[in-house]
Amino acid sequence: MATDSERSGALAYRPYHQQALPMINSDYKASWPLRNGHVHSIYPTLFRKVANIVYQRERIDTPDRDFLDLDWSVIGGDSLAIISHGLEGHSHRAYVKGMVRAMNQEGIDALAWNYRGCSGEPNRLLRLYHNGAIDDLHTVVTHAASSYSKVFLIGFSMGGNMTLLYLGKQTLAVPESVKGSIAFSVPCDLTDASIALERKENTLYMKRFLRLLHEKIKVKKVHFPQDIDDQNYRQLKTFRDFDGKYTAPMHGFASAEDYWEKCSCRPWLGRIKVPALIVNSMDDPFLEGGCYPVAECANNPNIILEITRYGGHVGFVAHNRKGCYWSEERAVKFIKSVRT
Repeated sequence: MATDSERSGALAYRPYHQQALPMINSDYKASWPLRNGHVHSIYPTLFRKVANIVYQRERIDTPDRDFLDLDWSVIGGDSLAIISHGLEGHSHRAYVKGMVRAMNQEGIDALAWNYRGCSGEPNRLLRLYHNGAIDDLHTVVTHAASSYSKVFLIGFSMGGNMTLLYLGKQTLAVPESVKGSIAFSVPCDLTDASIALERKENTLYMKRFLRLLHEKIKVKKVHFPQDIDDQNYRQLKTFRDFDGKYTAPMHGFASAEDYWEKCSCRPWLGRIKVPALIVNSMDDPFLEGGCYPVAECANNPNIILEITRYGGHVGFVAHNRKGCYWSEERAVKFIKSVRT
C-alpha cells in the first residue's frame, strides 16, 4: 500500500500520467531508504567514491580566446562518449567518473570536459558558463569528433539541458559522427526548475549553490573590478536573484527570465535529429512542470522520455558488486541499441 508521501508525490505528476506518454516503463527500482527524493539526491554526493579513473588533461582554446580543460580516459575504442557535468560540477565528480568507468568497460573512450572556470583554474574572460553555452560544447564536440566513427553525448542536469539545446538548436552544425545522446535529471524548462528550487524544502541546495557560485564571483571581481562586484551578495536567496544580478548581464541576457526562456532545451526538443534518451525521476526535488516535456517528446520519434518513480536528482543509485549505478547501466544499454 502506498504511503501518504508516495500518494502525494504521484498526485503532483498526475497530469503527465493521464496522457499517452512517449516513455518506456522503467525498470529502475530504488531500495527503501532511497525512496525519498532528497535522500536519493544527497546520498551519492556524500558517500560515493569512484576510484582508478586516470585522466589525461588537454587544454584547448576557444574561438573567443578563452580555454577549456578536457579530461580524457582513452582505452583505444572507435567510439567516444563526451560527458557534460552539472551546475558547479567538474570532471572529478563521482557521477562523471562513474559514467567514464562504465563507458571504458564497454570499450568506449570517454571525454569529460570542464566548463569555463570549473577545472580548478579561472578562465580568462569575464564570461563563465551557463545553460546556453552551447558554443563551448560545440567547440569540444568538433575538436574530438573527427577521431571517432561514433560519438555519444551524455549530460547530467545542466549538462543534459545544454546537450539537448545544442542538438535541437544547432542541428545543422552537429557532426555526422554524433549518433545519440543521453541526459539525466534535466531541467528542460529553466523557469520551472528555478521555481522548484525556490521552495522552502530546497533551501539547503540553494544555499550550497549560492555559496559555490560566490567563490567564482569573487575571483571575477579580482580580475574584472570594473565589471563585477559582490556587494550585498548575501542578500541573494534564489536563482532568480543570482541570474538576474550575474548570469544575465555577464552573458548578454536582458534578465533572469530572458536567460531561462532562451536557454531552456524544452522548445527545441522537437528539432533533435539523433536518437536521444531523457531520464528524469518523479521525485527529483529540482524539477517540476515543464521539466517533464511529455508533449514535446511525443512529437519527436527520435526521443525516448523515461520517467522513473524514484531517483532523486542525479541519483539513480544501485548497489551491486561492480559499483555501477543504474544510470550508467541505462546509458550503456541505450548506446548499444543505437550503436549497431
